[in-house]
Amino acid sequence: MKPNNLESLWMPFTPNKTFKKDPRIIVGAKDMHFISDDGRNILDATAGLWCVNAGHGRKKIQDAVYNQIGELDYSPPFQFGHPKQFELANRLVEMFPEGMNHVFFSNSGSEAVDSALKIALAYQRARGKASKTRLIGRERGYHGVGFGGISVGGMVKNRMYFGSMLSGVDHLRHTHNPELNAFSKGLPEYGAELANDLERLVQLHDASTIAAVIVEPIAGSTGVLPPPKGYLKKLRELCTKHDILLIFDEVISAFGRMGTPTAAEFFDVTPDIICCAKALTNATIPMGATVVQDHIYQSMMEHADAPIELFHGYTYSGHPVACAAALASLDIYKEDGLFERAVDSAKHMQEVAHSLKGTKNVIDIRNMGLIAAVEIEARDGAIGARGFEVMKKAWDLGVMIRANGDTIAFSPPLIVENNQIEEMFDVTKKAIGSIN
Repeated sequence: MKPNNLESLWMPFTPNKTFKKDPRIIVGAKDMHFISDDGRNILDATAGLWCVNAGHGRKKIQDAVYNQIGELDYSPPFQFGHPKQFELANRLVEMFPEGMNHVFFSNSGSEAVDSALKIALAYQRARGKASKTRLIGRERGYHGVGFGGISVGGMVKNRMYFGSMLSGVDHLRHTHNPELNAFSKGLPEYGAELANDLERLVQLHDASTIAAVIVEPIAGSTGVLPPPKGYLKKLRELCTKHDILLIFDEVISAFGRMGTPTAAEFFDVTPDIICCAKALTNATIPMGATVVQDHIYQSMMEHADAPIELFHGYTYSGHPVACAAALASLDIYKEDGLFERAVDSAKHMQEVAHSLKGTKNVIDIRNMGLIAAVEIEARDGAIGARGFEVMKKAWDLGVMIRANGDTIAFSPPLIVENNQIEEMFDVTKKAIGSIN
């Protein structure tokens, strides 16, 4: 049943006037499908928003949340602790790269990023490098919607309305080069040298002023941009050379999306800090985490100038219900072998996604791990219009896809079956073919 009045709600990242004339209302979800208010099963080709990696309606998570609310619904995170936040932190450091043994909890990817940026600045001060205050992001990067995240982010519409943002921020050039890398299967061949753009910024600002570089190992919200071969390793080398922290924003890529616990493991590149969220709790309860290398934590502990080593935190940091949901989610990922399953599914999705080459208006197809994108040519004077129309048509045909401008993104739950992958792209092809 549709709500009688849709006007009270101001919807995020949504054309409100357009939506409320033709709403897409979801009333339920199970496994690979959403249920619309008109009773249709809608195949979830996006894991919600890159986040429901174990599929919808998992009873193990439901039970964990229910039991936790009955046992301990809330515990203040400042000056007090509860068992599950320590248990979850221990579980995470077992999964993450060697040396990354300390976890700071928050409530979202945006907060995990802002926490990482503040930790980076505090660390540099604590170790006597207080001049290192500059933060380096990347063009076309997405790091959430906090002022820190949009400052280091590089998506124009997310930045242009909000003033000068943080000072002392600069950006690497992005790596997208369709002239050389169009229709790449997996990592693009060309562009590793773009990591050297950090040398340009070092020459401009001097390394003594730069605290950290933050990138997504694979950029998602900007339209799925896998890194060129060797790019991340080169960036790691340059950060080490210039004594600059490297932060990976893995809000999208962590917890099996690449077939591994983290993209850091997939690319065999260990950053100093990893930000994660989304699939940490299978999106059941909001939660984020910032995981740091030992040298960062130890320096903060040893050189703090007050009993409180980091003046930062949130009312809901390490919330007991979120921790319970996360622990149950990690159990499911392990017990069901979902990371390993994603490796096989990714191979099939690559094959099926690239079968759309030659479809009307398709100008590029990109994929990496269990992520893919089909980019369609923008309509003259109406960037994003075709992508939006394809998304709406696919909904009508029974599949939820995500339109990032004129790029259609796919990131299904890790439980996806091969026939469902085929359905996702068959419907998308029909949707693309149906618009002008």
